[in-house]
Amino acid sequence: MKAVIFTKKGFHHRHVYCDIDKPVAGDNEILIKVHAVSLNAADYRSMKMGLIPKRKIFGADISGTIETVGKNISTFKPGDEVIGDLFSIGFGGLAEYVTAPERILIKKPARITFEEGAALPIAAMTALQALRDKAKIQKGKKVLIVGSSGGVGIYAIQLAKYFEAEVTGVCSSRNVQQTMTLGADYVIDYTKENFVKRDKRYDIILGINGNYSLLAYRRALAPNGIYVMVGGSLSQIFKSLLLGKLLTFGSKEMKSLTAKTNKTDLEFLANLLDKGIIKPIIDRRFTLDKSADAMNYLSQGHSTGKVVIKIQ
Repeated sequence: MKAVIFTKKGFHHRHVYCDIDKPVAGDNEILIKVHAVSLNAADYRSMKMGLIPKRKIFGADISGTIETVGKNISTFKPGDEVIGDLFSIGFGGLAEYVTAPERILIKKPARITFEEGAALPIAAMTALQALRDKAKIQKGKKVLIVGSSGGVGIYAIQLAKYFEAEVTGVCSSRNVQQTMTLGADYVIDYTKENFVKRDKRYDIILGINGNYSLLAYRRALAPNGIYVMVGGSLSQIFKSLLLGKLLTFGSKEMKSLTAKTNKTDLEFLANLLDKGIIKPIIDRRFTLDKSADAMNYLSQGHSTGKVVIKIQ
């Protein structure tokens, strides 16, 4: 089969499109013919940190058709269309076929395309778990989404509105219209205005992208407000992990989130997508042999939505 393998020699690395052996499903595994994969920050951050998958194949968010199932599999059968998040099993999606346990897969609703299905898992689950689990979002809360135009941001806007919150997005000029179209009540163009200098305070702030200090985020919180770090540069992430607890005093909380694979959450989100309550924004599409270009584009941090690899 065709796959994209990560290779490294000294300080140089690259993704090589090549032929490798097609995997075989074990007794507790499912072999999936992959139709589409979406890339995430988890792909290029893992690469930069030297956390290379055992199989040397990146790509976590997949959708495809089941080819074969192991003898102990009971909930899926060949021909089923599925969506999965491979992050917890070490990636593997940038290939024509991949094996996975049934615990990380859900059936793809028929009305969802393979590209839409692949664009859902990590980004949408990150937004959901940040808003619902970490920030305890409720109706009427004022939510600030810093980085509203990327993969996580587009879902955060829609999910915050689903929970009936008031949403303000922070993005560049070219993404203002997209942020409004997705449902934001207000938009701050960071090229023209700094939200930190506003008098307005927010009950929830999601830090997805942007170069702001933790103290700036804390000042923008209302009493009893919660900041959740879900993305940004590696230096920002490390600072949030190291200093977040130190800045959690009084009534304001500074938290961080690493989304976890959750089949129930993925089924919930797929249902919202099926009903048209949320939708993905696909910025660019690449073919499998252009995966290196796709990874490079995403890592620059300027995508306006999801980056999808079309395999079939």
